[in-house]
Parts: sequence; structure tokens; C-alpha cells
Amino acid sequence: MPSPLPPIKHHITLVIQQQGAHALEQLHSHLHSQYSELNISKQALKYYAQQGAVWVTKARLKTEGGENNSHANPRKPERLRRLKNKLNHGDRLDFYYAPDLLHTEPTPPTLMADFEQYSVWIKPRGMLSQGSKWADHTALYRWIEMHYLPNNQPRQCWIVHRLDRATCGLMLIAHSKKMATQLSQLFEQKQIKKCYQANVWREFPSTPQTFSTPVQEKPAISHVQLLKNFSPPSISSLQASKPQLSRVKISIETGRKHQIRTHLSQAGYPIVGDRLYGNLELNSSVPQLDLQLTADQLEFVCPIKQVTRIFSLTEKQRNLYHQEPFDERTI
Repeated sequence: MPSPLPPIKHHITLVIQQQGAHALEQLHSHLHSQYSELNISKQALKYYAQQGAVWVTKARLKTEGGENNSHANPRKPERLRRLKNKLNHGDRLDFYYAPDLLHTEPTPPTLMADFEQYSVWIKPRGMLSQGSKWADHTALYRWIEMHYLPNNQPRQCWIVHRLDRATCGLMLIAHSKKMATQLSQLFEQKQIKKCYQANVWREFPSTPQTFSTPVQEKPAISHVQLLKNFSPPSISSLQASKPQLSRVKISIETGRKHQIRTHLSQAGYPIVGDRLYGNLELNSSVPQLDLQLTADQLEFVCPIKQVTRIFSLTEKQRNLYHQEPFDERTI
């Protein structure tokens, strides 16, 4: 009888019993016999593998004495993109089947600059910085590998920093392991200046503020300054009772998870649209607004040319709510 399946996501495991077996044939045969109700074709399996849903864990090699050689082939799962690959006896396939996710098409990112060894992109809201075991085609790095083809050639990508899924803005992507190491070191040495802009509830003080409350029990420092005040979108009779909005600029000395969102919320100026740390009642009055936080600027010395590079977004690229007319010079 077919194995019982949860209603939405299915994790299917198969241990290969035949030396030199093809991954596609083995996985399709297993699905057909054990999970026929899923009705997944070979073509669909190849598509899902490209989306990052199939993993292989290589069996440990045997030494001449018959013992496992863990140094030669440690058990570490890797994504299997090409199902035509031949497998060894004892290899394990893991298929993470989440149909809704696998058929999701993310909003495309925008290329800002390409220096061959690394590139600069605007990640849209809703796009991930990195994938999960269920898929990675909705992550920035994988989208670039699949869709950005300079000279009709794909280019490998390495992540060197991250943005929350709900945050849009500038991201650096490395295209070699060496460059990934160099850029990561710049981040670790705080040689890359990152600035953000956000819309927050209430009128922010006119004098710059520094917040240094630990985040996740680790030191965290955020510097925030007011850019302008304005009114929120008028969509209900509660408009008169709603507080003003403030556009603020943020620079950070540390990069803790959700640091900016945490600091602004704790200070009484939650980011508009923040579903984790924001004001739920106020956010409900502007449901059309997503998290109003954007990675607005990157400044660093190029590891290739040794020249300072500064990337800044226009107000349109920031994708933040603002009132018309909008004077770009005030931001």
C-alpha cells in the first residue's frame, strides 16, 4: 500500500540498492510504486530538481578492508540538479515535494552592476536571500544562476550577506569562491557600509538617535536619523486618529537578525507593515503596505580595482510609500 502522506508537503526518501543506477529512473519508479497518487512525471521531476527539491547523500566509500572511509566521502547532503547522474549503492535521495512552492514564480530582481567576479542586485520584497531544503529557485542567488546568462553562459553564485524576505534592496553576489571569501572578509571587518531607509509610525525625533540594546543577547548598534515626516495613506475614517509617518535613514555597526526592526520597535517607532515587531492595530489600517524597510546604500572598496564603489537607490527603486509630490533631494 502507498505510504501515508501529509496534506501539503511530502518528504520522500529512497536508498539506492543498485550500483550505477540513474537517479531519475530510481526516483520515478519509487514514486510510481509508493506514491502513485502524486502522479509526478519524469519531466516534472527534472524540473523540480532544477528548482532545488532533490538532494543526494553519498554513501561512504569502503576501504580495502571493508570499513567505511569517512574522510574520502563524508555524508553531507547536496542538491542534485541533474537526475541523469548515476548513483552508487547506498546513496540516499531525498525529495522535498511542496507543489505550491515549486510552482511559485518570484518577482525578478534588478541588476545594478556586473563586475564579472561579483555583481550588485536589487532584491525585491518576497524574494529569499537563500533557499530551503524544499526549494531554492525563489532565492536571489538561484534566480541569477537560472535566468541571468551573460554571453549566454550561466554563472555560479555565492551568498556573502542576507536580507530578510520582506526587505528589499541592495545585495552583493559573488561569482567565485575566492571573491566570496574576499567580500565576506570585508563584511566581517566592517569595511562595507550599509544604509537603510524605512517608514516608521509616529514622528521620529529631529536629532539623530543611537540604539544599543542587545539583540538575541548579542551586542547591537543602530544609528537612526529623521529624513522627513508625512501622513499615512488615507483609506478609512480613522485617518484623523492615526499617527504621522516618518522616513528615517539607518546605518548599523552590527548585523544581528532583525536588528533594525527590533531596535525601532523597542524605541516606540515600529516599522510600517512589520508583522513580527510592528503595531498590529496600526498596520491593519494600511493593509496595502508591506514591510517598509529597504537596503538603500552600499559603499566599499572594490576588491578587484581597489576603488571606492557607492551604490544608492532612487526613491522609485526603494519601493517605499511616500506622498506626492516627492522631492528626491530631501532623501
